[in-house]
Amino acid sequence: MIKTDILIIGAGPVGLFTVFEAGLLKLKCHLVDALAQPGGQLTEIYPKKPIYDIPGYPSVMAGELIDNLMEQIAPFKPGFTLGERAESIEKLEDDSYKLTTNRGTEINAPVIAIAGGLGCFEPRKPPISNIADFEDNGVEYIIRDPELYRNKKILIAGGGDSALDWTILLSDVAKEVTLVHRRTSFRGALDSVDKVMEMAQSGKINLITEAQVVGLNGGDKLDSVVIKDKEKNEKPVEVDHFIPLFGLSPKLGPIGEWGLNITKNAIEVDTKDYSTNVPGIYAIGDINTYEGKLKLILCGFHEGTMMVQSAFKRIYPDAKLSFKYTTVAGVNGFD
Repeated sequence: MIKTDILIIGAGPVGLFTVFEAGLLKLKCHLVDALAQPGGQLTEIYPKKPIYDIPGYPSVMAGELIDNLMEQIAPFKPGFTLGERAESIEKLEDDSYKLTTNRGTEINAPVIAIAGGLGCFEPRKPPISNIADFEDNGVEYIIRDPELYRNKKILIAGGGDSALDWTILLSDVAKEVTLVHRRTSFRGALDSVDKVMEMAQSGKINLITEAQVVGLNGGDKLDSVVIKDKEKNEKPVEVDHFIPLFGLSPKLGPIGEWGLNITKNAIEVDTKDYSTNVPGIYAIGDINTYEGKLKLILCGFHEGTMMVQSAFKRIYPDAKLSFKYTTVAGVNGFD
């Protein structure tokens, strides 16, 4: 059985940064993730998408951020169990937990930190009857490599951050970019909305609002989509790729059966230390919920930082925790 101080479920950016914060307190971490490599959504879904809200980085590619986090935590030598899903937990006599994965790996820790992002997830698909016929033949729900769209005509559907961000990025890659949204207002960051509006006014992209894609045409590959406007008029638009970006449908999977308080597929936490209703189990990042919750990587970093302070007190109740700035050489975490 693997033994560690903090068992982190989820090796995305929040889980990885938590290793660093725990390491400053001399706490060892082991991470479990169903994906075959660290990075979560950032490496699996959009490794080449730029991220703009990481302090100190005006822009950083998602994959590069993960590479930097892996370099940052390397001195603390975390353990990894990848390609395995956290399946069940058992509380032992010493108040620690034994987690068993779907492949039978057993890990023992006094503290569990659930940093599973959205949990198990799949893209939300628009209700188009023949959409499955064109999946990977002109229809993509996830953009992994922008070069696939070099000099192509693409149509993006959606009104959130992903739709806006990819519209902006691909406008310099694709031959033609069209953004379709069923409303006139967008859910994404105001700066991104302003950029898209400016690009539409200058003719760099096509913006169609109060409309939606209702049909797909083509043979072996997609060649056009059918757009219906608010007057219910329909017209075909020639495209090489249709990219519906309506977000991800989260599923907690086995975690939902661990006795945690859950609201709308998210785990309720106390914002004092991001603890759950089960002592010794915490939830950080996009998988948790509380009043005022913002699903930002930056917020997840803060949550992980506060969580390890509480975890230290649980693991070493009689030790004095001495916080030091990370610029102090030889930080030892406690006296």
